[in-house]
Amino acid sequence: MQFRGRSGNNLKALILAAGYGTRVYPLTMDLPKALLPVAGKPVINYLVEEIEQTGRVDDIFVVTNNKFFDQFEDWMQQLDVRMGIEILNDGTDYNENRLGAIGDIALTIEKANLKDNLLVAASDNIFGFSFKKLCRFYEEQQTDCITVRVLEDVRKLRTTGVAELDDAFRVISFTEKPESPRSTLACPPVYIFRNDTLPLIGEYLRRGGNPDAPGFFIEWLVGQKPVHAFQFDEPRYNIGDLELYRAVCSVFEQNVAEPTSKGCVNHA
Repeated sequence: MQFRGRSGNNLKALILAAGYGTRVYPLTMDLPKALLPVAGKPVINYLVEEIEQTGRVDDIFVVTNNKFFDQFEDWMQQLDVRMGIEILNDGTDYNENRLGAIGDIALTIEKANLKDNLLVAASDNIFGFSFKKLCRFYEEQQTDCITVRVLEDVRKLRTTGVAELDDAFRVISFTEKPESPRSTLACPPVYIFRNDTLPLIGEYLRRGGNPDAPGFFIEWLVGQKPVHAFQFDEPRYNIGDLELYRAVCSVFEQNVAEPTSKGCVNHA
């Protein structure tokens, strides 16, 4: 566990980076997906910058695996941020023995002895919406919060979490990877959990809950307590596979005045 500076803000952030990026092979054979460059900087840097701009998070935890731990340590040393950064090793070495996203959240809560409200985000996504607005929404609702965005493609809806909301943006149903989606509101991997929800993650796992995608926990959580959804319209870029990485690089390099060869890893 590597750590740099820590303070007392009651909102912490956790970046999930313990996957093995098998769908982006061969680029991620020896490089974690979160450190793939997009327009000259690692994917994860976009997320760190957005978290810092909230002005509410003082400490970020990044949970990764044993294979990529040293690379994240090196990455951390090069960051120029005012927040504390802590890299945690989940002890896994292969995709086959990974803990899953929820398993890694539970591990981080235990290792870091977290008792604060917690913003959780996946490291292989770049989000176009303001995390500051998400935090304001959370502060207004004072409940656990997910994020949602309209997605019309039924095939894509079957690969993600799908929520139904009431007029007050409270989640009335949630299904992870539904065969027959009940709405067009897809749930990207960004959440804010209240501190009194953190012990429920361990309870969920002890009851035999699926430890993989966070949406499985959300599906269970909406039956336990109120959950609200922050809806956004801005783009969300998912580095899910080689084709998606290629598309994200294309979009971002078009916005760079002088693209360089360092913009993205060669994926030809």
